[in-house]
Amino acid sequence: MTVAKPLPHESARLHVTGAARYTDDVPAPAGCLHLAFGLSEHAAGTLDALNLDAVRAAPGVIAVIGPDDLNPMPDCSPSLHDEPLLCDGTIHYAGQPLYIVVADSHLAARRAARLHEATVTEADPILTIEQALDAEAWFDGGPRVWGKGDLDAALARAPRRMDGTLEIGGQEHFYLEGQAALALPGEDGEMHVVTSTQHPTEIQHKVADALGVPMHAVRSEVRRMGGGFGGKESQGNALAIACAVAARLTGRACRMRYDRDDDFVVTGKRHDFRIGYEVGFDDAGRIHAVRFRHWVRCGWSQDLSLPVADRAMLHADNAYDIPAMEITSWRLRTNTQSATAFRGFGGPQGMVGIERVLDHVAHAVGRDPLEVRRLNYYPDAGRETGNAGETHYGQRVTDFCLGAMTDRLAETCDYASRREAVAAWNAANPHLKRGLALTPVKFGISFTLTHLNQAGALVHVYADGSIHLNHGGTEMGQGLHSKVSAVAAARFGCDPARVRITATDTGKVPNTSATAASSGADLNGMAVAKACDTIRDRMAKFLAAEHQTDAATVVFADDRVKVAGAEYGFEEAAAKVYAARVSLSSTGFYATPEISWDRQAGRGRPFYYFAYGASCSEVILDTRTGENRVLRTDILHDAGASLNPALDIGQIEGGYVQGMGWLTMEELVWDGAGRLRTHAPSTYKIPCASDAPPDFRVHLWEGANREETIYRSKAVGEPPFMHGISTFLALSDAVTACRDDYPALDAPATAERLWRTLRR
Repeated sequence: MTVAKPLPHESARLHVTGAARYTDDVPAPAGCLHLAFGLSEHAAGTLDALNLDAVRAAPGVIAVIGPDDLNPMPDCSPSLHDEPLLCDGTIHYAGQPLYIVVADSHLAARRAARLHEATVTEADPILTIEQALDAEAWFDGGPRVWGKGDLDAALARAPRRMDGTLEIGGQEHFYLEGQAALALPGEDGEMHVVTSTQHPTEIQHKVADALGVPMHAVRSEVRRMGGGFGGKESQGNALAIACAVAARLTGRACRMRYDRDDDFVVTGKRHDFRIGYEVGFDDAGRIHAVRFRHWVRCGWSQDLSLPVADRAMLHADNAYDIPAMEITSWRLRTNTQSATAFRGFGGPQGMVGIERVLDHVAHAVGRDPLEVRRLNYYPDAGRETGNAGETHYGQRVTDFCLGAMTDRLAETCDYASRREAVAAWNAANPHLKRGLALTPVKFGISFTLTHLNQAGALVHVYADGSIHLNHGGTEMGQGLHSKVSAVAAARFGCDPARVRITATDTGKVPNTSATAASSGADLNGMAVAKACDTIRDRMAKFLAAEHQTDAATVVFADDRVKVAGAEYGFEEAAAKVYAARVSLSSTGFYATPEISWDRQAGRGRPFYYFAYGASCSEVILDTRTGENRVLRTDILHDAGASLNPALDIGQIEGGYVQGMGWLTMEELVWDGAGRLRTHAPSTYKIPCASDAPPDFRVHLWEGANREETIYRSKAVGEPPFMHGISTFLALSDAVTACRDDYPALDAPATAERLWRTLRR
């Protein structure tokens, strides 16, 4: 069977040879035009006048589309229609598009887009949490509160209490392929849009709305992305709409791509958080109650901020069974880029908050942080015994396995003896301090917007035995197409080389959900399996009738079909079925079962299951400079019955490094005027190969998913990102070795911040 085997990525050869085709590589018709946005240099104010004469006169410019040329103004928002394509008079952030240049080359468009003259009545921008709170600038009508238990009573009864605050920075997606789109006008108002997006149907919907046509007049296509990480879930809308509007205006193909600096300045980032906490606990470190306050900087528009902030609240417990908990979340509007989806979708911020609490409590009671974490875990669950904890939103945790996983990892990484060795090292070395931390991950899998938990697929078996399929998911390097094609090969018992997946296309599979929430393989794998099973059953029924036997006895395996003593090659069987006029094409559809969620009440079962993991990281810190290195990281991760162990381990390694980068080195800086100053690789540092642990050990936890997912596998896109928390807390542990009080380290723990924390 092709699943559960470490097969290579289906496009690996194309990636490494440079033959893989991305959106900006798609050949366009002769006369294709190029677009660029003219951007605001101000963060807040009123656009009183916009002189575009110099722009129109610039070499190579074919047309200029300003706000007055669009009526109604197209909307780019994935949520509440609050993102006009171009400034409608109110300036919301530095980098906001003011107009569109249409030129005969990319360079000509970019040069012209710098020539406008804007007359602006400036206003004081809202940039900080304090400014937003003072101005009562927030979304969702004010703070949202979820929780369980009598918090005030539990805090009052707790033998010990303390509080603290944690600042968590945002993060730039830094995908290798920037945002890009190509619009190809067709006949009778049709528009074909090729985009680099995680959400083809949203592109289809937003372009259709902008053009004033039904969705059937717009076809959205995605072959692959050069990385997404959530940054291409909604941020591609503006480019696709602009290209489509310009294509209709000119009657010519139009394409657009952001240069790296523009990509930084225009697009949203991970939400930065401030988390305040008040915790009641006992002398052993058992937490009785915790009150969290989340202050979330959302940027100028709502985008996906509400579900992101919701998921941070949902993951505020991480792996811990806390009797009383309350989370209050403020979603603050600021004059900065509209923060958007990013790998983990708010979950990482919520988890860092509770992990800080556990670390702080362990320091207060003088116990090893791992002991305190284990003390507060949910119970390892078994349906047979009914052993399960319950989250603060009312979902029973019936699949918890972190107790056993943590014990396994602590043993294999030699945690106890390394803890002693770290203490001995720190006692003997005044300047270089080591730190060690082992942290867990419990991450819920499903979209919290319930109707998105669905997927479709289209499968064709041709008369020569080759198989062509499409599904609603998008490939961004994570190996989704590889997994789904392996599922198809397994259902037919055929050679994987027979299966080809072509571009995701709304003209083939409609009403797709975004490839997000770690659900790509779960949803689309099941939809493809259902379509394949329908075709296979038709083939089996025909062959069984021909051999006067029962269809259940027909066996598809080893690229052959066996029936009543006869044996056919798969291609021979397909040809026979085709000749008998039996359909070899089918759609498939899957909807995740057993989930329900009341967002207003904060109660229900938003997740079909949880994915688990644990990581242990050891670091070394130069206390004189703040410079640091990760020495070793051990990860044990739960991928269920892995569909492809090689791909899953790759995702775990990459997720950890990206999470480590977020918490230790990636720093976004805005100046007092609201301009993003870290807008290029020269000013924004991401991890490189030399930053990965030189001793890096990743293993998969053996055990099938208890829920009926595709081949009992588990999602592995987002959960590994949170393993980076172990590195952040290992650095905190190293700082703790230098002082008696708890260091309260903020993120990202850059060398500068570590240096300042050591001297605070």
